[in-house]
Amino acid sequence: MKIISGDKRLRKDEDAPLVKLAKEGDFDAFEQLVHKFESRIYNHCLKILNSQEDAEDVLQETFLQVHRFLGSFRGDSSFSTWLFKIATNGCLMRIRKRKQVNLVSIDKPIEFNGSSLKKEVVDWSQNPYRLSSNDEIKKALDQFMAMLPEDKRVVLVLKDVEGFSNIEISHILGMSVAAVKSRLHRARLFMRDELSKYFDGGLEIARLGRPSNGL
Repeated sequence: MKIISGDKRLRKDEDAPLVKLAKEGDFDAFEQLVHKFESRIYNHCLKILNSQEDAEDVLQETFLQVHRFLGSFRGDSSFSTWLFKIATNGCLMRIRKRKQVNLVSIDKPIEFNGSSLKKEVVDWSQNPYRLSSNDEIKKALDQFMAMLPEDKRVVLVLKDVEGFSNIEISHILGMSVAAVKSRLHRARLFMRDELSKYFDGGLEIARLGRPSNGL
């Protein structure tokens, strides 16, 4: 049977030896865990918080918490799931401290230029991030993601960016799988709607800039 190194089902086994050594006080093992995950945790926090400074702060806080509470980690979930739960909670706490209120709600029809956004969207892949084959689209996706309320944004990042399963996300966020699916659906709908407008706008600009046959 072919083994795929990126399969999440293998993460628990891959990390277990280092986790065991780190729990026994091996600082080198702990540093290896930090080195393995610090880039992913930083990018995860950056997408949720949309602030490099806040992402760096939560990154440091996350590994301080991991070092402090690693002894209580029982292995009921994979180490990566436990780690991302700590990081995600740190992001949500940071957002609450900001007391952000000017966020777009997608629990009700979104008004745009006086009319509701259409519910029919382009039939692309369910995961909008699969379209991010170039830097321009990726930048647009990050901008649209920043418009999402944090509860939808976090689910979208965990699922479509980090690749966690719905069950893993439910464990990280402490909610039902049904709630995860609902928030993910709304987040993806919003992202695809914004991308639809983005591409439609680009096509319109191209048409306006195209010389007529009479010139």
